[in-house]
Amino acid sequence: MTRPTSRRTVLTAALAAAATGGAVAAAGPATAAASLAAAPTGTASPVDNRFWNTYTDWRCGSGAGTRVVAGRRPGLEISAPAGRGDYTDPHTGRTSSWEYATWTSPVHRSTVPATEVIASWNAHTPAGTWIQVELRGSYSDGTETPWYVMGRWAAGDGDIRRTSVDDQGDGKSSVWTDTFSVDDAASGLRLLSYRLRLTLHRTPGTTRTPTVRRVGAMASDIPDRFTVPATTPGLARELLVPRYSQNVHVGEYPEYDNGGEAWCSPTSSQMIIEYWGRRPTAEDLAWVRPGIADPQICHAARYTFDYQYEGCGNWPFNAAYAATYKDMGAVVTRLGSLTDLEKLIGAGIPVITSQSFIKEELTGAGYGTSGHLMTVIGFTADGDVIANDPASPSNEAVRRVYRRREWENIWLRTKRYDATGRVRGGTGGVCYVYFPATATAAQSRVLKGLGIL
Repeated sequence: MTRPTSRRTVLTAALAAAATGGAVAAAGPATAAASLAAAPTGTASPVDNRFWNTYTDWRCGSGAGTRVVAGRRPGLEISAPAGRGDYTDPHTGRTSSWEYATWTSPVHRSTVPATEVIASWNAHTPAGTWIQVELRGSYSDGTETPWYVMGRWAAGDGDIRRTSVDDQGDGKSSVWTDTFSVDDAASGLRLLSYRLRLTLHRTPGTTRTPTVRRVGAMASDIPDRFTVPATTPGLARELLVPRYSQNVHVGEYPEYDNGGEAWCSPTSSQMIIEYWGRRPTAEDLAWVRPGIADPQICHAARYTFDYQYEGCGNWPFNAAYAATYKDMGAVVTRLGSLTDLEKLIGAGIPVITSQSFIKEELTGAGYGTSGHLMTVIGFTADGDVIANDPASPSNEAVRRVYRRREWENIWLRTKRYDATGRVRGGTGGVCYVYFPATATAAQSRVLKGLGIL
């Protein structure tokens, strides 16, 4: 079996070094300020979530050339351009002129003085449009960060190449692909508050517009931990989620992070998108070479690909891709325990989790990885984790059962040892949660309780 790989490895290593032993990157947007309460086991992460997605939210921000669209899913669009400017795409070298409008959120004071922040968004960007998301925050020493670009994004790749932006920093913090991180967490410096700024772009002289349905950020300060306390099993349920192997696609479309060998994130995303009854159309898939099995996996890889990161593992880009499907919402968040994950499974919501481990740490995996995504679809009667693991030789082999204690530790820890004994970072409970805008009342209660809605 091909060992799963990801350029998320580079980000994890950089964050671990920058934090001088602190936690690595995590992501976690939600629609309202919410600090996740610690579970009785003490495994919960200190996370603050704030998301803007209601009509009132959009009205509370400061817009220049934008309008708020009412309805079942309120959003933000271009009304009259606030200006016009050129953008030179660093990945094509092409310079184009764009009209733009901006919206800036109110200042959000985090309930958690933070070492890390990740922005995330759900948007519709028809051809000839794209968006930029920026963050600016205030430190505990009374100074402010610059405006950091957290992503330049379009659903397609014909107008611009979606991209993160490297080499951003002010001597106190840096942006590593999709994650704002305080450079020296041990110094005590923290980010106390932040604003987000959206810039909506369109082709000059047209009436086209992006529509942003949700934008927000997670702020967290995760303690160092090589192990986490064990939880008590509380649920036995398995969801019927489609099974797809990334390794079926090894060698296909190597321009997207060397092909299927590294496609754990988009493969996992596609499984859950289809669980919710959505999938690309035949027209969407017309670009895929005939004869390729499960062409929608190639499609997901192409449209989650970050041209700067050179991979498909940008967390917000995966959530944004999932939300391009009709009436889908998507967040990248951090959970505090398997108990939290059980709540989502109990409500019928599968979860994509991020973890890293050596081969001996996860019985039955048969591989080790410095960064891998898989889909949790349930729990056995004994509390073990049932996962659709895309790092499998075939679709039929994707369903796995992993020992609860091993799995919760590799997912929730922030520090680990690699195969050579060197200290590396862990993701500390990072996951993607995708859900329909028409979630049931029971699903909405669970999502709200976990700070996701």
